[in-house]
Amino acid sequence: MAIRVVRLGSPRAPGEGLRLGTVRRPPRGVPKTEYASRDYYDVWLPELAPSEALVRWA
Repeated sequence: MAIRVVRLGSPRAPGEGLRLGTVRRPPRGVPKTEYASRDYYDVWLPELAPSEALVRWA
């Protein structure tokens, strides 16, 4: 199984499969029901996102 990193909202590739959202905060102004239809992600897993301290450091 291949894993790819994609930008939020980028068009889906044919046969791409499930998108996991690993961002700490969801996109602003977008209803949760529209995340998949706008090509953001199908499942949101904020626990997998880097910590705020790590993001500040980077």
